[in-house]
Amino acid sequence: MAYDYILSCCSYTDLSAKEMKDLDIKYICTPYMVDGKTYIDDLGETTSYKDFYQSMKDGAVTNTYQLNQNDFADYFRELLKTGQDIIHVSLSSGLSGVSNSARLAIEAMKAEFPERTIYLVDSLAAAAGLGLLMYTASNLRAQGMGIEELYHWLEDNKLKLHHWFFTTDLTYLVRGGRVSKTSGFIGGVLNICPLMNVSNTGKLIPRAKIRGKKKVITEMVERMKEHARDGLAYNGKCFMCNSMCEDDAKEVAALVEEAFPNLDGKVQIYTIGTTIGSHTGPGTVALFFWGDERVD
Repeated sequence: MAYDYILSCCSYTDLSAKEMKDLDIKYICTPYMVDGKTYIDDLGETTSYKDFYQSMKDGAVTNTYQLNQNDFADYFRELLKTGQDIIHVSLSSGLSGVSNSARLAIEAMKAEFPERTIYLVDSLAAAAGLGLLMYTASNLRAQGMGIEELYHWLEDNKLKLHHWFFTTDLTYLVRGGRVSKTSGFIGGVLNICPLMNVSNTGKLIPRAKIRGKKKVITEMVERMKEHARDGLAYNGKCFMCNSMCEDDAKEVAALVEEAFPNLDGKVQIYTIGTTIGSHTGPGTVALFFWGDERVD
């Protein structure tokens, strides 16, 4: 189906290349590095996620490169040449400056293509949370929602998308400064699995220090019960992602499906992509659903 405007994002969604194509979502691939060698986060098309996470387990050092204004300008220019308007949905500004790079490029494109409309949405989301936001936006566009209406819908509803995470390995969160070295050491000794979420400013915030994986899995589902739209009657989509710990994700998914019998289909489980995974490392599980508005 042909649309009169483009939905766009970066390759942080955890959706597959096929899903992005089927949803007709354009995306700009982001670079990352493993032991100093540069690769492209192209949704697992050229480097398997299994190989990527195994390299981290084997001690490889991973880094990411933030797309700059020129990268986005080149990307947007090619899209605008098609004669279509654009909604671009960025990774949370609370996690990266990439949203600002996109904003600067958009200002330049408005001068270069004054007849075109281009909107930027700071998703305040990440990983399969951004994937769920893009999936929903694509469906709304398919139902006939125009560009301005969809832009306002995204702005009005993005904080109703919940992100809950836990990790069994704090190494990479410590390395990235999201968990202190002292907390990381104590957490390792005491088998602490911190339960985290994404705040209303798009930042990753530790919410509870929970001892043991079984307990944090149960608590994650309890948070969904607390916050999901319509409570246990929730009938929306539920996405999950994980980094080389699919059995843990499946355990969460089974509990969610048991607690929420009206879900729109099964819980969809994805692998955390290489850019976000460079910071989380192996052992992370995340849960995403629609709920009440995030207020802190």
